[in-house]
Parts: sequence; C-alpha cells; structure tokens
Amino acid sequence: MDNVFIERLWRSLKHEDIYLKGYADGREAKAGIASWIAFYNDRRLHQSLGYRTPMAVWRERMQAAKAVDMVDNADALTTCPQQQQQTESLAA
Repeated sequence: MDNVFIERLWRSLKHEDIYLKGYADGREAKAGIASWIAFYNDRRLHQSLGYRTPMAVWRERMQAAKAVDMVDNADALTTCPQQQQQTESLAA
C-alpha cells in the first residue's frame, strides 16, 4: 500500500496546526495535536469523502452494515414471511 494517505495526513497536520501555532513545548504540542486530530476526524470536511466528515461516513457505513445484518438474519425472525410459509408447507 502506498503511503500517500499517511503523508497527506502529516502534511495537513503540519500546515493546518503545527506551523501555525508554534508550540512552546512537548506537552503543549501533544494537547494541540490531539485537539487537531479530533477536529480532523469529527468536524473537518474532506473532499475525498464528498465534503463529509470521516465520522459521518463511518456512521453511515455502520448503519448500512446493521441493515444488511438485519436482512441476513431475517430467517431467524419468527415474523419472517418465508419462515411462516415454510412452516405452513411442512404442516400441510
């Protein structure tokens, strides 16, 4: 895998945070960088994600995965029409 994605992250961090703030010490830098990473993941819009946040995309994918799981597990539900049909055909 190419490092282009990680290199882009580091470039953004340096240009959007570190170079602008010029932290006085490591403790200040650690707190500032943690804050920037939270912003980057939760609130910053990303062009490659259709101007959505990574967190929004992750939530959408998780909801879609849950919907797929629900469909995949539909046979286990007692109210599933297919199961009712199978039960009726076995009884006949």
